[in-house]
Amino acid sequence: MAVLTYRDALNQALREEMARDRNVFLMGEEVGVYQGAYKVSRGLLEEFGPMRVVDTPITELGFAGVGVGAAMAGLRPVIEFMTWNFALLALDQIVNSAAKMLYMSGGQVPMPIVFRGPGGAALMLAAQHSQSFEAWYAHVPGLKVVTPATPADAKGLLKSAIRDDNPVVFIEGEMLYNTKGEVPEGEHLIPLGVADIKRPGRDVTIVAHAKMVAVALKAAEELAADGIEAEVVDPRTIRPLDLPAILASVRKTNRCVIVEEGWPFAGIGAAVVDGIQREAFDDLDAPVLRVTGADVPMPYNRQLEKLAKPDPAKVVAAVKRVLYVG
Repeated sequence: MAVLTYRDALNQALREEMARDRNVFLMGEEVGVYQGAYKVSRGLLEEFGPMRVVDTPITELGFAGVGVGAAMAGLRPVIEFMTWNFALLALDQIVNSAAKMLYMSGGQVPMPIVFRGPGGAALMLAAQHSQSFEAWYAHVPGLKVVTPATPADAKGLLKSAIRDDNPVVFIEGEMLYNTKGEVPEGEHLIPLGVADIKRPGRDVTIVAHAKMVAVALKAAEELAADGIEAEVVDPRTIRPLDLPAILASVRKTNRCVIVEEGWPFAGIGAAVVDGIQREAFDDLDAPVLRVTGADVPMPYNRQLEKLAKPDPAKVVAAVKRVLYVG
């Protein structure tokens, strides 16, 4: 298998799907001539032309709405937001139009549209540009929410998202674009709603998605040095959530820690804990703990920002608490 960056894996998925289906097109700010703010669309304008790689003004509500209309007309738009922070301006089209059209039409109007772009905190981008919105979108019936953590997952999930007849919110890790990994060539599809065991273990389950998978894996390495084997479960899609995979791991390890970059109140982890306590309460030997971002707007200062983010040390401490170690 080829070793690709997360960025190039996304680019490969877009190129393959655009070559496969003439109804697929890409639209967003700087996706064409500039080749994408993060260079995910590099080379696509030259290959597919300006009718299928469409540069837009800085009007998120407007071009998201154009995408919704195009999907209603039978096309398969991929709408790129320069960042999910900017997509707040398009919430009406995503939540009130895309998410509800199939239901309100009695199933007569499919909505095959992907909204994609980077989310989460980067480095010193401050409060308005460092937000994780997975929980917001996962709260809305009609939307699927995808958060790939690796280049292989990024390619396989994006291809599946583009082929899906439902609106998909595809949130890429802003700090993951340069990460590398093995990526299958050609027809590599990962079904939406299927979790992945990123590291097997027997002592504790760590559930993490997107950028937090790397944090969880580093914590698992540190724990292994102390003889603690952590199993890292990556849901990959937040909605639909593969709760059975999470439950199977918890029933094996009897302990669980959930790691997420977003805020703690009403976060993704809260929904996961609810599923665990309903379905696997008798299997737990300790309360489920959550490691989240701090419940504050993201500070600009580098040291304060570091304190506000989940890190391996915080995960290790949570795991030792559920194991009653130290």
